[in-house]
Amino acid sequence: MKAVADARAKKGCDRDADLPGPPASAYTLLPWLLMGLGAFSSLVEGTTPDPWIGGTGLLAFNSLYVTVAFRAFVKEKRESRSTLAALAAMAAITYGLAISYGGTWLFFFPLLSLACGAVLRERKLGLAVMVLASSAGAISGMEAGEVWDNVTIAYGTFLSGMVTAAVLSLSQTVRELRDTRQELARTAVEKERLRFSRDLHDLLGHTLSVIVVKSEAARRLAPRDLDAALGQVADIEAVGRQALTEIREAVTGYREGSLGTELDRARSALLAAEVEPVVRLSGPPLPSQVEALLGWVVREAVTNVVRHSGATRCEIVVDGAPERVRLKITDDGHGVPSVQPAAPGSRIGGTGLKGLTERLAAAGGSLDAGRGPRGGFQVSAELPVDPADAALEAELGLGTEHGAVHG
Repeated sequence: MKAVADARAKKGCDRDADLPGPPASAYTLLPWLLMGLGAFSSLVEGTTPDPWIGGTGLLAFNSLYVTVAFRAFVKEKRESRSTLAALAAMAAITYGLAISYGGTWLFFFPLLSLACGAVLRERKLGLAVMVLASSAGAISGMEAGEVWDNVTIAYGTFLSGMVTAAVLSLSQTVRELRDTRQELARTAVEKERLRFSRDLHDLLGHTLSVIVVKSEAARRLAPRDLDAALGQVADIEAVGRQALTEIREAVTGYREGSLGTELDRARSALLAAEVEPVVRLSGPPLPSQVEALLGWVVREAVTNVVRHSGATRCEIVVDGAPERVRLKITDDGHGVPSVQPAAPGSRIGGTGLKGLTERLAAAGGSLDAGRGPRGGFQVSAELPVDPADAALEAELGLGTEHGAVHG
């Protein structure tokens, strides 16, 4: 079971890792540096005045751009002051080169806007991109260029920054979703392990206790009443077969026990252990989910009575109401073990009761275990009931008929 669950989770994680998604690497931003080839060609051809100044500016801009690109994909580095300082230096270089040389040097504005889109977020990004787009259009217009050229450089500057920010934000969202899906897969595996361990503990603990008690009864009856002993042996066989069915259902996760069935089994187990059972039920029919949870409580509590209490009488009371149902199981046995705190209402119990407490809490209910009001041991459970579910199941004939029953 564990191996299958782990394999499914790993397969799901591997499948997520293979899903296509937006780029999430600084290397995807580097090819855009080719936009500066026009300025580089001007330097090589010697058409740029003061080429040493232009060459130094080109080298400095490219170096800062690469630095910012690699820092943009780490949140701590992206938001650091050094990264913002690098952007400011790129802006100073861009404005200086664009005003001094114009022409192809204006293409550093889209590159700067792209770097801003990789680093800045929300309002800062919008303000920076608008300023850069306006500046690119204005500086282009100062050179008496055509109106369409001015609009093109301004629009290209605006678009490069906003599209880069959108793509990188999408990339981050995709990575977060993949991480979330992997975490959900791991959580599902852990929940399945917990469910299976609880069901197996409750099923086997109760079943083996009943088998032991009935085997002891058969051994006591065999010398004087062979037919009665054979009846106990037949019960052992029936309990064993039922246990196999329930374990299969628990493995597949479709076991929903009936409260009436569990009460019948509890009465049989108590009688075999020479404990007088008294069962009282009242209230309207219950939804199947509530019945299943109360059935687990009855199974665990009666198992503890049979195995540990030394009781001669066990009383099971189900008190249903339109919105809540209460279950109390009380015996007259030894009560709280001496190694446990004996204060009234104190919470005690082993793995079974702790697991049931968690189950009922998840369903909005509660479970208490401790010394009973007249000694002995008492388990009290309370669960909310959805009247709509109860009415629907009653109409379909799925509910439990409640009435006073005395064992």
